[in-house]
Amino acid sequence: MTKLKTELTKQSLKFQHTDKKRLIKGSIIALFIAFIPLMFQIYKSVPKVKVWNTFLFTYNSTHYTDANIAAWLLTGKIVPIILLLTWFFTCRHWWYHSIIIPIAMYTYQAMGILNDDNRYFEELNIVYLLPVMLIIIPSIYLVRARIFNKLNTVSKSIQELEDELTFRPKTLWGKIKQFF
Repeated sequence: MTKLKTELTKQSLKFQHTDKKRLIKGSIIALFIAFIPLMFQIYKSVPKVKVWNTFLFTYNSTHYTDANIAAWLLTGKIVPIILLLTWFFTCRHWWYHSIIIPIAMYTYQAMGILNDDNRYFEELNIVYLLPVMLIIIPSIYLVRARIFNKLNTVSKSIQELEDELTFRPKTLWGKIKQFF
């Protein structure tokens, strides 16, 4: 009886420790997402001048009327990238690789804003996204086919199959490393 109590106490302490870790990580992510509207307003701190000098860089707005408009456009692309990256790194579903496609699209568009010499930059973005889509879409379909093949042959629930097929690295570097 005492051995059973000791084992239950150890499991309870282990559960409480991991539960606290998850609570702290979840709180940090929630606060980060809550501050996104403030990040979207950061463009208002950029002056409405053609040439913007800072101690880090000098921005000369050749295509846009002023640096404030360029910052507004860039903020409109970077904020969704940040949200999509947060979703990508916190998603536990088997289809989370499909989030890479809009991340690539917004990244391409943000690069187009920074490289304002190209006038028709966004017109051909599907051509540049095709290689990403050609890798991601078939791999997601293969995982889906594998899930439904196992679902038809085994009496497991969909959640159990998702848990079985999902690779969850413990660290951020492990998550990044799994793609290369």
